[in-house]
Amino acid sequence: MRKKLFIATFGCQMNDYDSLTMARLLNPTHELSDAPENADLIIINTCSIREKAEHKLYSLAGRYRTLKEKNPGLKIAITGCVAQQEGERLIERMPYVDIVLGPQGIYSLPEIVNSNGVGTDKKICINSLDPDFSIPLVKQTAPPPDQVRASVTIMQGCDNFCTYCIVPYVRGREISRDPSHIIQEIRDAVELGAREIILLGQNVNSYGRKHGGRPLKDHPGFSQLLEMADSVPGVKRLRFTTSHPKDVDESTARCYRELSSLCEHIHLPVQSGSTAVLKRMNRHYSREEYLEKIAMLKEACPGITITTDLIVGFPGETEKDFEQTISLLEEVRYDQIFVFKYSPRPGTPASRLPDQIPPDVKTRRIETVLKLQEKIGLEQYAKLEGKEVEILVEAEGREKSGDMQGRTRGNHVVHFPGSPDLLGKLVNVTIERACKHSLRGRLPYPN
Repeated sequence: MRKKLFIATFGCQMNDYDSLTMARLLNPTHELSDAPENADLIIINTCSIREKAEHKLYSLAGRYRTLKEKNPGLKIAITGCVAQQEGERLIERMPYVDIVLGPQGIYSLPEIVNSNGVGTDKKICINSLDPDFSIPLVKQTAPPPDQVRASVTIMQGCDNFCTYCIVPYVRGREISRDPSHIIQEIRDAVELGAREIILLGQNVNSYGRKHGGRPLKDHPGFSQLLEMADSVPGVKRLRFTTSHPKDVDESTARCYRELSSLCEHIHLPVQSGSTAVLKRMNRHYSREEYLEKIAMLKEACPGITITTDLIVGFPGETEKDFEQTISLLEEVRYDQIFVFKYSPRPGTPASRLPDQIPPDVKTRRIETVLKLQEKIGLEQYAKLEGKEVEILVEAEGREKSGDMQGRTRGNHVVHFPGSPDLLGKLVNVTIERACKHSLRGRLPYPN
């Protein structure tokens, strides 16, 4: 009989993917449980990008401590970015934790967990980062939780060293996966029912390069990888995230023109509309260069949906800098944004910069951004009212009985009356109404 495994995941899509990888690695000996009370092994997969995520780790681990007091055989593991950053300090702070593994260490889980030595007397910590690490192919032995959309990591780590970002320190330098492994994983996902493939990485469009930007031997470039993924039979839709503006080029735009499965959407984090702030962030592009990339993409793919990330209150951000961010929102007209107040991450250069912005100023600025984007987003979504669009049906509706949920090629979520037999199918719906973050539609009336 297999043991029970519970995984709590914080953070980005990369962390979701890593959690799924750990479940696959342990599948021969452990089956997933949705209740930590029933688990023989609890994994907390952590994120250190935002301060709140770290606080959630300590709070959650404290609750799981009581479960271990009742069940001494329970093993608790902490994985992910906080595990990489803190290492053995986590065990010192929380002696009831048995295993600490950074992102490269998770592939040792089966050997560690199934050895008799791990427990209260023996602690395991693996948080080294090897620049020559090779991301292994983990066989998919069962359908993923989301059988319609499958995420596939193509690279991990980052070489950009933005001054506010902890990723290069907890995920390491950029490592591109073996392209044959990527294509095999896509084929496996399609065989298990996936219709949409999402290529993941901290900086996907730097795929296939060594440190310093030189091409890797036996690796295609990012655009060539998109072409390879597009050619896999059964791939109906193809997406990728996240892109760095400095690496978006004409070959990226060409893919939007030529690849039938590549969806008309790009998530292109800008972070600030001020060139001065971008320079302090070490983002490697100016406001003008970013807008040139946007224009190139819109010319190659008219109607492309563009979403972004923003940071407000970065050290030294003046009112003039902030006004430039506001004007950028009005010029680009994003369909959706993800905006955050700057929070210092220990060990990053920005945490040591002068002119830290007061909390009340950050709050005012983020409220201003959200108010403006709500107006712009609703106007962008309203452009689809009355139009018939293709959606991929992803799930049953959460809020209204009898509803289904799908997504347009432009990454707009659509709710519509329908039946579960539509799950995984591409259907056309007529958009009736635009909402703040989604659309309301209906299936065409029968003739």
